Amino acid sequence: MNKTVLLLATAVVVLAQTKGGQDMFGQYDIVKGWPKDISTLPGNEKWTYGAGQAVYAESPNRIFMLFRGELPNIPRPRSKMLAEFGPSIQFPIGRLPWRDATTASLPGGGASGAIPGAPTDGWSGTLGVDAKWENCIVIADANGNIVERWTQWDKILQRPHFVAINPYDPDKHVWIVDDHMGVIYKFSHDGKELVQTIGTPKVTGADGTHFNRPTFLAWLPDSTLFVADGYNGTRVAKFDKNGKFLLDWGKKGTSPEKRPGYMNNVHGIAVDPQTRRVFVNDRGNKRIQVFDENGKYLNEWSMGEDPSDIHLLYIGADRTLWAADRGTSKMLKYDLEGHFLYSWGIWGDFPGGFWGVHGFSVDQEGNFYTAEVDSGRVQKFRPRPGANPANLVSKPVYSAWK
Repeated sequence: MNKTVLLLATAVVVLAQTKGGQDMFGQYDIVKGWPKDISTLPGNEKWTYGAGQAVYAESPNRIFMLFRGELPNIPRPRSKMLAEFGPSIQFPIGRLPWRDATTASLPGGGASGAIPGAPTDGWSGTLGVDAKWENCIVIADANGNIVERWTQWDKILQRPHFVAINPYDPDKHVWIVDDHMGVIYKFSHDGKELVQTIGTPKVTGADGTHFNRPTFLAWLPDSTLFVADGYNGTRVAKFDKNGKFLLDWGKKGTSPEKRPGYMNNVHGIAVDPQTRRVFVNDRGNKRIQVFDENGKYLNEWSMGEDPSDIHLLYIGADRTLWAADRGTSKMLKYDLEGHFLYSWGIWGDFPGGFWGVHGFSVDQEGNFYTAEVDSGRVQKFRPRPGANPANLVSKPVYSAWK
């Protein structure tokens, strides 16, 4: 019996021993009330988190969260909303959410094809009333307490898209991709210093110093950096450990596109540290394309038909690939040859449901985190006692630090 069959057989046995219920949240329990809302900060009671763009767990006690500013903290219970807004307020139908944070939050014009301009372009609200641009980088501890806010950098952000630490960097620099600014920022570990900027702010292009709305990053063990570029770009850009541009690959395709190396919306990237293969989410064509580290096409697989809409990829320590599918509200697991292994998740803005997963991360204890643009939140999931390891999103690769 091969390893895959054995793992699947084990999963069947575990499920057979469970009486009643259903596996809506995979092998996890939701940690309700995590993190504390930004409205709990003195003086900020009228505001809550905007669209949740990204999350990165440096450790179980230091979790980075990116938000597109803040939204009004309007109470959801019907009686309170009626008292404040009167009978004209529109309520959701049944269990439908009452507000889509990704359309309510700054900036406007976030979809593929949009040309970034002023933050209010494509947004119909009033600044300071319907949204505000504060608390874009927030850090929480294991209990959900807000322990750091990098508000000093709000002014250089326009649409922070992704946050991570290179797992092979002993100095643990913090990297943030801003797709509307068209740059990649590298900060000191404590956030006090902007160490490096790759790209030219608000100037688009496709070379070593310009991007076209970059989205995600991935590193090899020697700290070679790969950039998914991006919403409007159609390439992968490769840099050395110092940020020196080396090469790029990818061409703009038609839609749908079947040719290798042609891409539409490069929205997600991951690398296998052992084989140095680069896995690229060709989002617009609903496929994963696999290349060697110099852009030679190797393989691909489909991520399914509509409504599938893959947002990001992740390869953990067990060398399997997980993808977040915003269209189906599921986490998907594949082996590195593209064979489908497992999925879980359910749509909803209730605790444990998924609505617009745009980022996810795992800490060293196996806790799983999601950032959601539509619900405007970050969530924490804890592995259940006796959880089947094959059904958990694998722990990350950490080489230079723990």
